[in-house]
Amino acid sequence: MAVPKRKVSRARRDKRRSAVWKIEAPNFTRCKSCGELKLAHRVCPNCGHYNGKVVIAKEAD
Repeated sequence: MAVPKRKVSRARRDKRRSAVWKIEAPNFTRCKSCGELKLAHRVCPNCGHYNGKVVIAKEAD
C-alpha cells in the first residue's frame, strides 16, 4: 500500500535523527597484572593476560 512521501515533516524527521551520530568514547580499564590501560573484555596488548590468565605468551623485554 502506498504511503505519502511527506507524511512526517523534514524538521520532525531530522530532530529524530539528530542523536544518531553521537557515540561515546570506549571505556578503558586497567589490566590487573600490569596496570596498563586496555579495552574492557579484551586481552591486554601489553602483557597478554585476560581474566587473570595468560592467553597470549609475550616475550619478556
